Amino acid sequence: MFTTPLYHFGKYCLMLKSTFSLPENRGMYWRETLRQMVSMGIGSLGIVIVISFFLGAVTTVQTAYQLVSPIVPLYVVAEIVRDSSILELSVTVICLVLAGKIGSNLASELGTMRISEQIDALEIMGVNSKAYLILPKILGALIAIPALVVTSCFITILGGYTITFFGGVLTPEQFIYGLHDKFVPFNVTFSLIKAFTFGFVISSISCYCGYYTDGGAFEIGNSSTNAVVWSCIFILAFDFLLAKIILSV
Repeated sequence: MFTTPLYHFGKYCLMLKSTFSLPENRGMYWRETLRQMVSMGIGSLGIVIVISFFLGAVTTVQTAYQLVSPIVPLYVVAEIVRDSSILELSVTVICLVLAGKIGSNLASELGTMRISEQIDALEIMGVNSKAYLILPKILGALIAIPALVVTSCFITILGGYTITFFGGVLTPEQFIYGLHDKFVPFNVTFSLIKAFTFGFVISSISCYCGYYTDGGAFEIGNSSTNAVVWSCIFILAFDFLLAKIILSV
């Protein structure tokens, strides 16, 4: 019953063991890591900005709509938008989007190299193909995705602040006051922990699905789909586990 999940988990662990090995040419690995950072970070910046802005605007409007009690001050809307964006919206939601964009790209790139026998050629030349192809992608994701999450937090709050000039839900002064009120700095640390975790999940699972592609063009599509599906599942699973473990301490 558990043969297939255990088989893939063991194969995944062996891939990571071979991936995190001493590089043969550090300069080449560094250049490839920088290329991956630019591809993931700059390439995903546009969609992150657009989604984050509207997330902040919608959260502000809907939160103000729900707070109909005159007992609750309006600046609480800004507190909810701030904490929601830092703890969940700009981390989990954005990483789910990045799993679709970055994850599918990584899986399809490695899958194409596998079926075109480029990976076999590297192995024949004595190159550790796992370290050469996968390590820069994981390192690039560990830097680019947390940077995108920080950017998303700022844009989400900015989106909520901007809507105060047009939506009439609360004044900009009330929103600014709410941003400063009862702020917990640890929330930022927790958000970054989640961002690094999700970055590793997206990059490693997507690389695994792409690296072990077997077949033709149809299988490349399946690998990309599996990379996105499994990355999203494990993002949500780790989101729950990290919240349960860290916030319960």
